[in-house]
Amino acid sequence: MTTSVVSIVYVNDAPAAARFYGGLLGMSPSLETPGYITFDLGPGADLALWSGQFEDLSPDVPRTSEVCLAVNSGPDEIDEIDEIFKRWQAKGVTILREPHDAGFGLTFVAADPDGNRIRVAPRD
Repeated sequence: MTTSVVSIVYVNDAPAAARFYGGLLGMSPSLETPGYITFDLGPGADLALWSGQFEDLSPDVPRTSEVCLAVNSGPDEIDEIDEIFKRWQAKGVTILREPHDAGFGLTFVAADPDGNRIRVAPRD
């Protein structure tokens, strides 16, 4: 069995996407190539931004996944998620859904410059 999980987000411009995600996460990439950049999110978890070849991917197919950034707040603690929401709004991040209760706690959904969804939610 594998010892790590890499979540890959397809982007048009990996360096631009890395600047965006680096600003949101407050971290620098752990690996950088011209078209593939990763962030070490902790033991066994990486976020990869890839601007590889997409000739066979149809732009008409709707996106069916999202990156979820789980914060250390519990489901009943809303201050940290509200603070992140306000910070991202001030940075001009596109907000797709404002903070709301989704049954597992307060959450909101934003989009990166390529339209990929980013959810902020409490850690399980």
